[in-house]
Amino acid sequence: MAQHVTLIATAAMGLESVVANEVRQLGYEVEVENGKVTFDAPIVAIPRCNLWLRTADRVKLQVGRFKAVTFDELFEQTKALPWEHSISEDGKFPVSGKSVKSTLYSVPDCQAIVKKAIAERLKLKYGVAGKLPESGALFKVEVSLHKDDVVLTIDTSGTGLHKRGYRVNQGEAPLKETMAAALILLTNWKPEYPLVDPFCGSGTIPIEAALIGQNIAPGFNRSFASEDWHWIRNNHWNEAMEEVEDKADYDKALDITGTDIDHTMTAAANENALEAGLGDLVTWKQMQVKDLSIQQPNGYLIGNPPYGQRIGDQESAANIYRQLGQIMIKQPSWSVYILTAFENFEKEYGQTATKKRKLFNGFIETNYYQYFGTKQ
Repeated sequence: MAQHVTLIATAAMGLESVVANEVRQLGYEVEVENGKVTFDAPIVAIPRCNLWLRTADRVKLQVGRFKAVTFDELFEQTKALPWEHSISEDGKFPVSGKSVKSTLYSVPDCQAIVKKAIAERLKLKYGVAGKLPESGALFKVEVSLHKDDVVLTIDTSGTGLHKRGYRVNQGEAPLKETMAAALILLTNWKPEYPLVDPFCGSGTIPIEAALIGQNIAPGFNRSFASEDWHWIRNNHWNEAMEEVEDKADYDKALDITGTDIDHTMTAAANENALEAGLGDLVTWKQMQVKDLSIQQPNGYLIGNPPYGQRIGDQESAANIYRQLGQIMIKQPSWSVYILTAFENFEKEYGQTATKKRKLFNGFIETNYYQYFGTKQ
């Protein structure tokens, strides 16, 4: 295997710059495209990126990239790639695919051709006459076509990176951990400042803030598909885990509070925080928004409130926004960040946002309203 690899960190729409910044902080130069951040790095970047990236969806190994407008071109160029450098003789290599604005638009056909081309290459290189066993480690291949540009990747993550391993309880529509981390990283919050989420649900924003505040790697509590890959030596994973331990600041004091109107949600949030190993780092309270009391200056309020999208919920959501605005207008040193799809949020809140950013919460188009406080 080459000492350097090309990796792709995939990103939700609107979060590419956040993911790119995280990759740069790990020491790698990046190219940013829609939905992905591409970079060349040493092999140890595979464990490092999986362990540290808070806002990426997955980390993929790019095996090849080329143009193809016929199935013959797709087959021959796929077969020409050095798959034996990545996939072991007994490796399982299921193939998934997608095609956008490409001559080869039949995804099932593209998947079948790529699967056959990889199998022929591996049989030739490993000297296998019959069928490959596919009984070993998982190498999940994806063929992605966009305007006849073919990108072939292997997923290094396994389960998506939003699965941190701490969520034992959740509400009806939980905020993804990767999105929650992005909402925090899009602010200039520092661990020295208080942080409040008055719509905490199962606790995702406060828990992600605690992980960021103590510089705890989000992937420390889970496993990854590439841990089983023969060519990523154990010492790479060991080095990466040592870095995780060395950089964590478990003694860092934090002032983070999560509140919710539903006591079952604050109880669930507390369970999730305990599962994350954060113990008493976050204070959980059952509370209505109108009872929110701000005691200290220079804090940050970050929330993902109800959007009022169901019939009959609009006025309830509007009322919550009005109450929040009435409280926070009296706290000019606080910065407020609200993610919502509610169209008249600024009107109900009573103030025009300093800045707003379009983000997608799942498939819902939202705005991230940002009110910058005047620090004392």
